[in-house]
Amino acid sequence: MKFNWQVNVESPEKIRTFLYQKGISRTLLKGIKFHGGSIELNHQPARVIETVVTGDVITLLLPPEVENDHVAVSNEPIEICYEDAHFLVVNKPAYLATVPSHLYSNDTLVNRVKGYYKRQNYESLVTHVVTRLDRETSGLVIFAKHHFAHSVLDKQLKRHAIKKIYLAVVEGHINQKHGLIDLPIAREEGSFIRRQVTSGEMGRRSLTEYWVVKSLKEATLLRVRLHTGRTHQIRVHFSALKHPLVGDVLYGGSCSGYMQRQALHCASISFFNPFLNQQITVWAPLPKDLAAYLKQESR
Repeated sequence: MKFNWQVNVESPEKIRTFLYQKGISRTLLKGIKFHGGSIELNHQPARVIETVVTGDVITLLLPPEVENDHVAVSNEPIEICYEDAHFLVVNKPAYLATVPSHLYSNDTLVNRVKGYYKRQNYESLVTHVVTRLDRETSGLVIFAKHHFAHSVLDKQLKRHAIKKIYLAVVEGHINQKHGLIDLPIAREEGSFIRRQVTSGEMGRRSLTEYWVVKSLKEATLLRVRLHTGRTHQIRVHFSALKHPLVGDVLYGGSCSGYMQRQALHCASISFFNPFLNQQITVWAPLPKDLAAYLKQESR
């Protein structure tokens, strides 16, 4: 894949600096240098330490990406909510792991996306996962179609510029219509899975903002925005407030009626696509179990 830029800078700068500002990571630059890519300045081979000025043209050719043979192909269907030449956004169903592991090796969202790429005869079968969801959480997951696209969104993740909105149902009634939870989270001692709110030095600052959408019979439907991306952040924060998610038995919740898993759904995701120079916002419909639960529990 090839990219071209017309340089427009206030003062001369190195090609390396220009490319960093475009979202090219140091790792990708090394890949371009050693694994078959190329950089040209005004259609001539160039090194990243060379200087560019306004009016110059930089051409970047990405190296070919090598498929991971250990990632199996699954031909189970995927629900595509958005796709262009650089990104794919998929609505993950509950009970499907995002990435392969020793427990789930052949049919995860990654396996299904690889199968989709193969059926579409895409040149690259490498699945770059940008965002992830727990196995029992449903909703939107972003894939980048090449290393450069992944690098761009990885930087947006680090700046907390990717906006993720969840719908969550918590036990009990929350009277405060809007709140910001600012509690540090760390791994629970002695557990590889559980996280906990902690006041110790090991805790990382974690920010969860929420709005009450609807009060149910014995629960509350919330719209939740993550301002940091800690493992199990929403689940841990509301458990710490004594309002665990419905169905989240790991953190003190109870299953109820149609909701036999944690009542959490990534309903919207928004990111900037520099290749199209536009903000992309994607929505996912409610999964059937959550929709049925809300109908069952509405007052």
